Amino acid sequence: MQSDVMGAHALGMRNLLCLTGDHQKFGNHPGAKGVFDMDSIQLLGMMSGMRDAKRFQCGEEIKEGEPRLFLGAAANPFAGPFEFRAARLGKKVENGADFVQTQIIYNVEKFGKFMEMCRDLGIDDKTAILAGVTPPRSLGMARYMKTSVPGLEVTDDVIKRMRTQKQREEGINICVDIINQVKEMKGCAVSISWPSNGKALSPR
Repeated sequence: MQSDVMGAHALGMRNLLCLTGDHQKFGNHPGAKGVFDMDSIQLLGMMSGMRDAKRFQCGEEIKEGEPRLFLGAAANPFAGPFEFRAARLGKKVENGADFVQTQIIYNVEKFGKFMEMCRDLGIDDKTAILAGVTPPRSLGMARYMKTSVPGLEVTDDVIKRMRTQKQREEGINICVDIINQVKEMKGCAVSISWPSNGKALSPR
């Protein structure tokens, strides 16, 4: 992993999002063996150590060409137990996360409580929290995300609003409404991920 990052940095990569990733049972090789040598918090620590202390994880010095990376982490305000989500994010920030990308937000009220906990811990002063938003393209997509996507909360109000003949347009309206609410929350920025390509805007 360290070698891959060194090579990617040499080729011009400057942003790195550090993730644990989904369990293999959700992919197309559900019988693959899980390997958990480190989690996302430890990965951030290793990457920030290479960048700031100029040392590999084993302690060996990086004599030149240390990866000067803008490190990112993910946060899911809707996973359980909810009361520990902000504290867990705080660990990622302490281990070097310069920006945070959240799970897609449809439950704005719950996200607001998460942001309040982040502010109480001073996390918003130490990192850029990017709120994940995306418009549901159809009622079927909204229902699927509600019932089949782990860690994603689609509210009944979103489902109700998508019961219309103009689902695509209403999905965009829902997204705009969420953006307008989220951008008023102190300590929060907005990143938009469009369903057509799944790519989020860079924090830079």
